[in-house]
Amino acid sequence: MKKGTKFFLVTLSLGLVVLAVFAFTQFTYGLSMFDNKRFYNGTQVNGINVSGMTIEEVSNLISTQLIDKRSDVKLTLKYGDKTWVWSGEDFEPNNEILGAVEQAFKYGREGNIFERRATIKQIKTQGYKINIPYTYVLGGIDEKLNSVAEEINVEAKDAEVFFDPSSEEIFVYEKEQIGKTVDIEKLKNDIEEAFKTSSQVVVDIPVIESYPDVTVESLKEDIGLRSTFQTSIATSKADRKHNVKRALNSFNGMIVAPDEEISFNNITGARSAENGYKKANVILNGVYVEGTGGGVCQASTTLYNALILADLEILEVNPHSLPPSYVPLAFDAMVSEGYSDLVFKNNTDKPIYIRTYGDDKNVYVEIYGKPFPEGFKIVRKADFVGVLNHPGDRIVKDTEGKYADKVTYEGEYLRLKYPQEGYHSKAYLQYYMNDELIEEKLIRDEKYLPQEGIIIEGTEKLGEGMTLPENTVRFISPQTSSSTTKDGVESKLEKQNPSGLNP
Repeated sequence: MKKGTKFFLVTLSLGLVVLAVFAFTQFTYGLSMFDNKRFYNGTQVNGINVSGMTIEEVSNLISTQLIDKRSDVKLTLKYGDKTWVWSGEDFEPNNEILGAVEQAFKYGREGNIFERRATIKQIKTQGYKINIPYTYVLGGIDEKLNSVAEEINVEAKDAEVFFDPSSEEIFVYEKEQIGKTVDIEKLKNDIEEAFKTSSQVVVDIPVIESYPDVTVESLKEDIGLRSTFQTSIATSKADRKHNVKRALNSFNGMIVAPDEEISFNNITGARSAENGYKKANVILNGVYVEGTGGGVCQASTTLYNALILADLEILEVNPHSLPPSYVPLAFDAMVSEGYSDLVFKNNTDKPIYIRTYGDDKNVYVEIYGKPFPEGFKIVRKADFVGVLNHPGDRIVKDTEGKYADKVTYEGEYLRLKYPQEGYHSKAYLQYYMNDELIEEKLIRDEKYLPQEGIIIEGTEKLGEGMTLPENTVRFISPQTSSSTTKDGVESKLEKQNPSGLNP
């Protein structure tokens, strides 16, 4: 035999011996690392030696053990002052052990052959203990946990504000609610970990809190009195007072959303008896006449002034033909169905709240919303520009006989109305911070056109020998100058257009 051949045979023999020794050693450590169906030696599951057993054998053994001890099981869950308690008999037996055993079996069988050998050595020296908790035989536990969660879970709820202008507090707040959601996955893990060391466990229910976007504090920060305004109805007749209050009451309790536009005419509706209005003076062709809804313009004017003092955007406003005496010139707001309206817009980023009320002497409007900065205020300023001269009287023949009971013949005169001078006035808003004027803004430039006087004359010719009584109607020529001053215009208006007659 050749030397090289002999060396080869010796080497081969030594290799076979080493392989045999290795196989035997693996057997003493546990089952062969090539056998992926049985547990390694040194493995314990729930205190039972399962060396060399198959997954199914271990699953059946542990399942039987846990089911037999279900009577010892007691699960107590706690949250706040609430407690939920179940014994093992409260659960339906199930067999979910197989999945848990399969997970335990994977230990040491990952990686290459050398890594698995290292795991086998670790098991041999330290052992490998697996604890499968009672939760794997507590059938229906998910349903019980979900039922508990339903008792605890609550959605986060924003705080709310309720506007009740008739109550003493006006604004009533409902507190926000913190949301609570049971962390089911963590609860399951906590229960499973607890059952690894005891059959009777007490577990605190973990809850995830969610917080609302709107709180009572944030609502209160966004609501304050922005303005208040009042006008007098002390000299008005009862029906006119009723109409002013009736119109303003349409706005009492109104909440105007950001960017929302409001039409006075749309809100108050038709000036009719069916809509609750009574007869009072209105202006028709520059003359006060009785009409249904007289006084509504004072309601719109009172609201208008509160709106501008609240710094809200006015989209439409118009002056009267005869300037009213209950507000300065250029601060009135005439409304008429299909003809003239007061339209405003909430130009803030928060809701606006309107409160109106009145007594026998005054009517009031209050505007609430996002508060102005501390020290800030808005003031009205009326700038009387001058007088617009009236054109004097115009004589109108009573061709239709409308006034036949008062004038019949030529030369008989009846004064229907006096001429009135007109006025030019500007309205400003002044903005102050800590009593320092920071801005002045022109908001109106109005001309109340002068009114001609109207004299009615009869149309029939005098008969022969007939004479007329002395004419007491004095013809007024066109105006060329006026003594009306800035300081005296309001008192003059009160005489010419008494607030009790104003529409």
